[in-house]
Amino acid sequence: MDLAEIWRVMRRRWYVLLPGLLLTAALITGVYLLVPVEYRSQSTVTLLNSKKATVAFDGNPFLSTQASLTGMADGLARNLNSDDSRADLKSQGVTGRYEAKIADNAQGPFMWLSVTGTDPVAVLKSDQVFTAYAEKRLQEFQAQQSVTPEAMIRMATIVPPQKPEPQTKTRLQYLIMAGALGFVLSLVATFFVEARRRGPGRPGRRRSAPSGAGVPGSTSGSTPGSTSDAAGFGADSGASVTPPARPPAAHPAGSA
Repeated sequence: MDLAEIWRVMRRRWYVLLPGLLLTAALITGVYLLVPVEYRSQSTVTLLNSKKATVAFDGNPFLSTQASLTGMADGLARNLNSDDSRADLKSQGVTGRYEAKIADNAQGPFMWLSVTGTDPVAVLKSDQVFTAYAEKRLQEFQAQQSVTPEAMIRMATIVPPQKPEPQTKTRLQYLIMAGALGFVLSLVATFFVEARRRGPGRPGRRRSAPSGAGVPGSTSGSTPGSTSDAAGFGADSGASVTPPARPPAAHPAGSA
């Protein structure tokens, strides 16, 4: 089946295809209304060496970096993603989904703190609370290990919580899936009705031969033996048969 045949079937069974397309449009509209747009806010923080460790660098923490700071960043991210931290953040008014992770392709102890939700105002506020909570949790984590204040690792905000940006990828995927599914089902229904309407053997079904076809002597034209057969039939039935008249004999020229 080529494209021309598909187009002919679609035109012929438009009364099946059109309702399917209308239902597809309704499905896409429902997905558009039911799947809300999500917004995402993100901040970037970094871990700095302790005051005690930066004395040799005139107190500049950015000149003193250690591999242990990256390990501490990973441990802090895991702690922020724990169930206890989630409960604390929820009690402080954080809504939506949040995540703490080491920044991609980072060349130091950089962390991403992000919050995702449907309300952009609440998302921004939640990310601000989350960023402040991360610094507080870092201090508590070290205090539990009896680290002196001068030796504690510090946190600095590199990028504050940004204005929430809409995340339309998930919504767009659902819209495409709904449209494709509705269109495919409409085509399946159209060709199913076409197959049922044609039925078995249509088209290309051979017509049955006429009742007299194939019987010798039943054609309308005369055959060589038709005259003799007619004569024999007349003789058997007792009817007189007049033989055909002979043409007059030709006489030679000049004869009397």
